[in-house]
Amino acid sequence: MGLTDTPVLVLAIALAVVLFTATIWCWPRLARRSAPAVLGRVGMLLATQVAVFATVGLLANNSFLFYGSWADLLGRKQEMGVVTDHAAGTPAAKNIVRVGSQRPDVPGGAVLTRGGRIDKVVIAGRRTGIETPAYVYLPPEYFQPAYAHRKFPAAVVLTGYPGTAENLIEGLRYPRLAHDRVRAGRAQPMILVMLRPTVAPPRDTECVDIPDGPQTETFFADDVPHAVSAGYRVGRHARNWGIIGNSTGGYCALKIGMHHPDRYAASAGLSAYYKAAEDPTTGDLFHGDEAARRRANLLWTLDHRPQPAGSFLVSTSRQGESNYADTMRFVAKVKQPARVSSIVLKSGGHNFNTWRREIPAALEWLSSRLSES
Repeated sequence: MGLTDTPVLVLAIALAVVLFTATIWCWPRLARRSAPAVLGRVGMLLATQVAVFATVGLLANNSFLFYGSWADLLGRKQEMGVVTDHAAGTPAAKNIVRVGSQRPDVPGGAVLTRGGRIDKVVIAGRRTGIETPAYVYLPPEYFQPAYAHRKFPAAVVLTGYPGTAENLIEGLRYPRLAHDRVRAGRAQPMILVMLRPTVAPPRDTECVDIPDGPQTETFFADDVPHAVSAGYRVGRHARNWGIIGNSTGGYCALKIGMHHPDRYAASAGLSAYYKAAEDPTTGDLFHGDEAARRRANLLWTLDHRPQPAGSFLVSTSRQGESNYADTMRFVAKVKQPARVSSIVLKSGGHNFNTWRREIPAALEWLSSRLSES
């Protein structure tokens, strides 16, 4: 059984209840002062507490999807098998290979022309050599005859660190929310390319081109759009591409959009921060290069570099988010030709519940700023 499977959670809850009941029932018999009685009390309390903590941990993980599998939880490296599918209608470009597919959790998801499809792929960077798994959501219109010759706009969707790409499907529900926005007439059909910014796990590269290390910024700015455009019906111009993310993914989205307006016309950072983190998870990102460190500071860039010709969306909350002040500074610093929009909640923490309240409006915003080819 998988870590996030319902039977695992039910089993943990049942075990906690049984142990709690057994502790209450057996306590009078263990009330003596003998060594066996004392060890029995300690054992019963310890077992009950472990079961309760495990249940709470599973509940939290099922809500926020910190870990998608037992291997993920235990820190085991998970290699993906790569199988080239030569069937009609599958990506044939060598920089992107489909290794599986699944139905989106949407009404009519069993029928391609009503629910679309989610492809599990491996993207191989032509410039950087980085290989990473991703999910590509194809809306139902992609399979409808009326759209057979149309190239769709696309958005790269990034998790936070150290999240998994599955979080974007199961926890933040991007395909479902995108489908709902189109059905409601609030957005156009878009292809979503969902992955995590951690392309060299477990290291957090902060989407930086690290000297003698992973060229993460180049991977997202150049390799990803090139690979997806070659494998799917997606336009190759900046006006066809957007990028969105939460937390670390939000910082990456804003930075890549700011540095590469020739690749991405619109960038959205949900609960983003505005300069690269530097801590034990990142290692030495800049190797003493102060110019590179300043470039990774978005507020500094807005003050000291020409404003990019792109659109930016930022989100925060007045109560619960630590980025409120920096977000307001970011908004104040954006000048023409750049454009900025914001989502400011009254309250909301740095969590999935907050982001699920912001994603529908963010998808509508992205849709309004992207165009078909």
